[in-house]
Amino acid sequence: MTFSIIRCARAVLHVTDLAAARDFYERVLGFVVTEADESHLYLRGLEEYHHHSLLLKKAPRPAVEALGYKVGSEQELEALYEWFAAQTLQPKWLEDGSQRAVGRAFRVQDPSGLPLEFFAQMEKTERLLQRYDLHRGARVQRIDHFNCAVRDVKNAYDFYVHGLGFACSEYTETEDGKLWAAWLHRKQNVHDLALMNGKGPRLHHIGFWLPDPLSLIHACDVLAAAGYAPNIERGPGRHGLSNAFFVYLRDPDGHRIELYNGDYLTSDPDFPPIRWDLDDPRRQTFWGHAAPDSWFEEASIVLDVHSGQPIEPNEPTLAKRKPTFLI
Repeated sequence: MTFSIIRCARAVLHVTDLAAARDFYERVLGFVVTEADESHLYLRGLEEYHHHSLLLKKAPRPAVEALGYKVGSEQELEALYEWFAAQTLQPKWLEDGSQRAVGRAFRVQDPSGLPLEFFAQMEKTERLLQRYDLHRGARVQRIDHFNCAVRDVKNAYDFYVHGLGFACSEYTETEDGKLWAAWLHRKQNVHDLALMNGKGPRLHHIGFWLPDPLSLIHACDVLAAAGYAPNIERGPGRHGLSNAFFVYLRDPDGHRIELYNGDYLTSDPDFPPIRWDLDDPRRQTFWGHAAPDSWFEEASIVLDVHSGQPIEPNEPTLAKRKPTFLI
């Protein structure tokens, strides 16, 4: 079945210090603060005209509350809710007015345990793409994708591709043909959601699109000048998989953010997914430098959509290992 899921649209993260988060995201990275109070920080990129794409909520410990997708209409939202209910996944409605700026929505735990949210309406605000006088930091443009660690990539792949109608752009296999990771999309670029073998469910990172590759370099300069050089975890570099430029950062609570630019169009329905071998040295970093151990081992805990309690991650079905780069 295919639903009009348009794109990944917002994330809701828990942070322990909103002032520190605001300094990092607004002053240094250049996110736009649409609205803020003592418990919430609503952020968006410069080209985004919806109220926010990142909501930070003050909480006792860092966690992921929801990974949100926008759908095409209220009718599609209803149909999608009924489909999840038929899968006995217990979706939960959040009525209009229960969340700031977001219309009627529902949340549900996917079969891997990831906390999903679907909505059709969000308040609109000023688009600042050509307000160059306000651009600063990394000049973040928009949200691009979620990357999640899951116990069983094949099961998750089947759910999103065969159940929800996502398409696969690229994937990684082990030498014996086991699916290790998959890059899935609804919008017309490489991914809205990446699934990778690991201790899960956990959120590995949220990717945000920058206007050009030089913006990544500028972001690193700004981070270093502002005292955030230790927050640069990996890169800058170019991925083999997706062909995009990247740099990975850790925010003050440890949530991982990818600054991202330069992937490609995937709009044709007969686009052939690109296969990568797990031990291909160009897969993760086209230029050859290895990722640090933290990139493989650390990720953000997710919450149960009903209880609000953390979900304990479990070891993956495939043996967890750092890929061996054979050069």
